[in-house]
Amino acid sequence: MSNPFSLETLRHSCAHILAASVKELYPQVKLGIGPAIKEGFYYDFLWEKGFSPDDLEKISRKMQEIIDRAEPFEKKVLSKEQAGELLKDEPFKLELLKDIPDKEVSFYSNGGFSDLCRGPHINNTGQVKAFRLLTVSGAYWRGKEGNPMMQRIYGTAFFSQKELESYLAAREEAKKRDHRKLGVETELFDFFPEQAGPGLVFYLKRGAVLKRIIEDWEIKEHLKRGYIMVNTPQIMAAGLWQKSGHLDFYREYMYLINTPEGDFCVKPMNCPGHMLIYKTKIRSYRDLPLKIFELGTVYRYEKSGVLHGLLRVRGFTQDDAHIFCRPGQLEEEIEKVLVFVKEAMQVFGFGKFEAELSTRPEKFIGEAALWDKAEAILENVLKKGKIQFSVNPQEGAFYGPKIDIKLEDALGRKWQCATVQLDFSLPQRFGLYYIDEQGRKQQPVMVHRVILGSLERFIATLTEHYKARFPLWLCPLQVKVVPVSRDFLPYAEEIKRELEKNSVRVEVSYEEETLSKKIRSAEKEKAFYIIVVGKKEQAAGEINVRAFGRKVLGSMPIAEFLNIFRQELQESQIPKY
Repeated sequence: MSNPFSLETLRHSCAHILAASVKELYPQVKLGIGPAIKEGFYYDFLWEKGFSPDDLEKISRKMQEIIDRAEPFEKKVLSKEQAGELLKDEPFKLELLKDIPDKEVSFYSNGGFSDLCRGPHINNTGQVKAFRLLTVSGAYWRGKEGNPMMQRIYGTAFFSQKELESYLAAREEAKKRDHRKLGVETELFDFFPEQAGPGLVFYLKRGAVLKRIIEDWEIKEHLKRGYIMVNTPQIMAAGLWQKSGHLDFYREYMYLINTPEGDFCVKPMNCPGHMLIYKTKIRSYRDLPLKIFELGTVYRYEKSGVLHGLLRVRGFTQDDAHIFCRPGQLEEEIEKVLVFVKEAMQVFGFGKFEAELSTRPEKFIGEAALWDKAEAILENVLKKGKIQFSVNPQEGAFYGPKIDIKLEDALGRKWQCATVQLDFSLPQRFGLYYIDEQGRKQQPVMVHRVILGSLERFIATLTEHYKARFPLWLCPLQVKVVPVSRDFLPYAEEIKRELEKNSVRVEVSYEEETLSKKIRSAEKEKAFYIIVVGKKEQAAGEINVRAFGRKVLGSMPIAEFLNIFRQELQESQIPKY
């Protein structure tokens, strides 16, 4: 039997029930807004005391009481004057009321509670069968710093208890996979916001190795596809960014530097530098497409409230490239980029991805007709490639429309990675040209693209996808050698040296702990193999090997282990394309 209303309507109604419960329990609270969102709903309240976990329990019980009463949702339409009188004690609602252009507005009521709302709602509160309040956090009113800090209560709701329990189980699993927690536990990365500043990543001994493995793969794959590799400066003159349009459209995210020699900007993007490289010589039509690639580190001033582990940082490295094309080459080159993306996702163990096509924003540079042409090209490539996509209106970059690729992880969550942007405007601003077959100057078109995107975001995605148990070829700690006691440290170090000669990433455990604790520590560090050495192993010149999941492979000569290692290494680079 199908439900008579949508999940969004159910969750919107739950937000309304949440507000009714809070007002009944805490009449002094002032109401903000309460929408349905992707995974549930929330409501914002002004409450100086804040809500504790005990408060959430109390509110949840009150919500259940209202649900058990099956109170009908009733709509009434009032003039704005009548609405203003009804909301005279709700300053945030009055602010919203002023922004509504209509002469009349609607309210929805249940029991003794009424809220300014467009609706729709479910028929009555009793139709809510499964809900859960989740967390409370702070949020600026209407998302603007300087506005009052509200208390935002998050919750979720489903049509059945089974769906809710499945969601909550996945949520708990997601907590265990949180890259911020695992990154510190496994010595991948850390942040020192008070000493170094927020949003700036410090790669630790294993994270730096993981990042370099990914970068080495990137370099090899780009070179074999005909890209040329460059490096551009971290700071460049402000005039360059004025010419590109970034200072007009992107200034709030840029770090500006004033010097006696003039103003400079820390680069937030790599494209202006690549255009300068394009102009170092006269280009022929035979030179195109020209593919310029850089593992470029950029810095963007993201507000502190949106920073989130490696997913949203202020300094990050992009696998950035710009493809300078003749117009007739565009579709083929974009198709090649999407094939590259698909192959990369397979190599790193992601099976599914989807696309979004983002179109012309309100503020843009260039001609609207060229924007329309660029959007049509991107849409045609997606359709030809039979890639499922949705349209994201007015979310393109200021210089061109784009395709965003979102991959799916082990929990079915979507993560942003690759981006392809089509740009007719910046080549014109920078006066780029090539000489065609007739010896005439022609303007190239530029494709901006990343494959993995921000390496920081991609490492966060990998960490959560694999729960930091990376496949062997990616694993920064492939082997941990654990001596039974300090007496066997020399033998453990001898094993380490032999493994290092065979290009194995290996560490020795120097902890003054029991053997069982040292093994648990190595498992927590996500070592792919754990090698235990003691009196028996030393006497036989062997090692005792454990693999992932505590699988004991037993004692063997090191040569036998290396054969097992090499076989696993080959199989872990999956799937080959």
